[in-house]
Amino acid sequence: MKTKFIAIGVMVLSLIIVSYAKINPTLSISELKRLYSSGDYQKWPKPEVDSLVYAQGFEDIGTLGQPEFPEDNKYTEEKAALGKVLFFDPRLSKSGQISCANCHDPELNWGDARRVSYGEGRLQGIRNSPSLMNIAYAKVFFWDGRAATLEDQASFPIKDTKEMNFHIDLATKRLNKIKGYKPYFQKAFGKEKLTQTEILKAIATFERTLISPKSRFDKFVAGDSTQLSNKEVEGLHLFRTKARCINCHNTATFSDNKFHNIGLTYYGREYEDLGRYNVTGKAENVGEFKTQSLRGVSQNAPYMHNGLFPNLRGVLNMYNAGMPQPKRKESQANDTLFPTTSRLIEKLQLKQSEVNALEAFINSLSTGAYKMRPPELPQ
Repeated sequence: MKTKFIAIGVMVLSLIIVSYAKINPTLSISELKRLYSSGDYQKWPKPEVDSLVYAQGFEDIGTLGQPEFPEDNKYTEEKAALGKVLFFDPRLSKSGQISCANCHDPELNWGDARRVSYGEGRLQGIRNSPSLMNIAYAKVFFWDGRAATLEDQASFPIKDTKEMNFHIDLATKRLNKIKGYKPYFQKAFGKEKLTQTEILKAIATFERTLISPKSRFDKFVAGDSTQLSNKEVEGLHLFRTKARCINCHNTATFSDNKFHNIGLTYYGREYEDLGRYNVTGKAENVGEFKTQSLRGVSQNAPYMHNGLFPNLRGVLNMYNAGMPQPKRKESQANDTLFPTTSRLIEKLQLKQSEVNALEAFINSLSTGAYKMRPPELPQ
């Protein structure tokens, strides 16, 4: 009899727990909201992270700290002011018509809202221009990581024939001849003529000031439980568990600053792009692209390195389906460059209500438009 009562008790308790829980066998939405908005990350439910990610050093999502400036390019207000003018100045291009702001427009969340960007002579590139917002926290640059520093990154668009199509030395000479720049140069570097290195340092300094305001997510995890709805809290928990987003979109920037092949190489077809391989020459890097930050992502359409995804729901549906998993044809049996989708990508089997919740949470990472009036250019 005692055993019977124990069994009945266990069954009743199990039913209570199941009815109480929404997306977790032990935690309700209200409990999840309490834990995530406690202001104490130690109280958060444990994330479901792949062992490979843990082995490489895992850092959970959170709020952004203060950006760091490199030792050889410390922040000064005068240097940032010069960098802002240079960023908007089309005279850094051969034609005098293309500036950094053409592809990173403050009216478009510091991207350009195009599938791929236009440069000199309306020539199209092959990749989407990601937003520069919060670029100060990045550790590698470009979709393929070909620049190691933000200063280095700034030189690539200037010399790219499909972008600004100019030589940095010639651009430097042109700027040094503009009388109106001399006061800017003097304040920033203490002299009236600059080197190409100093011009790139000024641009990078300005770009590191592009920090997004706190999002509703930031305010929520700091202690304001009213900032996220129940659906968004469900999405947050899914993000860190069942949906597996946390494996690549981690750290306070929601990017691991690493490279992954998510199955979008288009190998042997239109839109083929070998990604990181073009930089390293290593077969293991075929089809790998940098994980982009999800902060402000709802304002940064279209998506992926080629801009072929016009909306966020389409991206989520692809991840839910397990992304493309290309199979070798008989003729490709010995092809050493045949791309392999990362093992971190799996079919998620999320219900549509869960995809809805996940999308709602990701939208909470965006803030209002961070617009900036272009400066008057020196003459």
